[in-house]
Amino acid sequence: MERNLKIVGIGGGTGLSTLLEGLKQRTDNLTAVVTVTDDGGSSGRLRKEFNIPPPGDIRNCIVSLSDSDSLISELFQYRFSGKSDLSGHSFGNLYITAMTAITGSFARGILETSRVLAIKGEVLPSTLENVVLGAKMADGKSILGQTKIVDYPGPIKEIFLVPKEPPAGQEVIKALVEADLIIMGPGSLFSSVIPNLLVNGITEAIKKSKAKKVYICNIMTQPGETDGFTVSDHYLAVEKYLGYRINNMIINNGKISEKLIKKHTIKNSFEVLDDSSKLAGRIKIIKADVVSNKEFARHDPAKITDVIFKYCLNIHMRLK
Repeated sequence: MERNLKIVGIGGGTGLSTLLEGLKQRTDNLTAVVTVTDDGGSSGRLRKEFNIPPPGDIRNCIVSLSDSDSLISELFQYRFSGKSDLSGHSFGNLYITAMTAITGSFARGILETSRVLAIKGEVLPSTLENVVLGAKMADGKSILGQTKIVDYPGPIKEIFLVPKEPPAGQEVIKALVEADLIIMGPGSLFSSVIPNLLVNGITEAIKKSKAKKVYICNIMTQPGETDGFTVSDHYLAVEKYLGYRINNMIINNGKISEKLIKKHTIKNSFEVLDDSSKLAGRIKIIKADVVSNKEFARHDPAKITDVIFKYCLNIHMRLK
């Protein structure tokens, strides 16, 4: 029964791909709903040159659901260096772009790429529209473009998509409605998680679904995006765009190494302050050690998966 559980993860970037690495060990029915607002680096260049949604976050999720020890997974994450026109591009991004051209659609390109890597589950863009992320800043100025938003000094007041309310694919809606568990986060709050909730049909499908809804709070603040944000700030932002309350929120209470604290501080990133007491009676809070103290202070795939199954699904079994 455990391996038949239908789980949908909503997000993008490193956060969602990390989550998928753990979840694929416990269920075969995984769906990743991935944001398509990235406009920086290789993805930004490809979306501009080929008028396609950015492939980077999609690529990361596909690789996470594949056999991570395989040579082809390593190939898809290979990034060209040097001074050629290929410099900065990852092989996987170029492959998805080429597959899109061959098949005639971004959705088909993702499907065929997923088959090549024989992934466990399914990776779906939240929308197939080539959308741009916009933000109204606290000083009243409107900024277009994810990279420009993060680089702009001052807090974000509100985010939006251009074009407004792009449609979600029917596969996305179906996966959400039929899910047993829907997980939002971890990941960049305003550029990975919430943009998916602005896609037309997604919040309605989440509300309609009988699935348990879980939000995984970030461990560290993100410079230019969530400076000074606490646990309650993160949750209330998600609730605002979702339109109703979530069942559970997972907060890290594991110790972050002093070495990583110093490493993050240099980048103006700090541990998210736990003020979850402000949310008492509003949501079920789950506090657990879910941090990985490796290269950065991020969620550990095995730890976060074990907490999800134990406390959100009441299935008590350690990851093998």
